[in-house]
Amino acid sequence: MKTILKITAAAMLAATMTSGAFAAEFTRGTVKKLDVTAKKVTLIHEELKVLAMPAMTMVFRVKDVALFGKLKEGTNVEFVAERIDGKLTVTDVK
Repeated sequence: MKTILKITAAAMLAATMTSGAFAAEFTRGTVKKLDVTAKKVTLIHEELKVLAMPAMTMVFRVKDVALFGKLKEGTNVEFVAERIDGKLTVTDVK
């Protein structure tokens, strides 16, 4: 019985650690420019801690064109940026 409890506890701990490791970190920014054809957005953003990048204005690729529905020039957004195939890419917006 103790062995089963230890295995269950270890599995729960591993699941918790795994899900936390992949939690998306949202960063605040302002949409400066959209280029839907090129699938790019220019954002004035706060520090991107996950990417060790200071606050600045820069162009990002947009992973999914559906995200453009949440982006409008001049609006404040919260977004997730990741490095995908060496390119900085917005993967989520709220």
